[in-house]
Amino acid sequence: MTKLMDRVRAYMRSPEGKQTVEKAKRMANDPNNQQKARRFMDKFRSRHH
Repeated sequence: MTKLMDRVRAYMRSPEGKQTVEKAKRMANDPNNQQKARRFMDKFRSRHH
């Protein structure tokens, strides 16, 4: 398991990993995506109660 985490850390430090993080941040700040995420979580919560 530690090897996997080492590989993830190495990827996150790479230029490609940094671009991925920036893209995820931009997507997370988009109000439409926030609404989609809320709807998904609401459905998920209602099914597991």
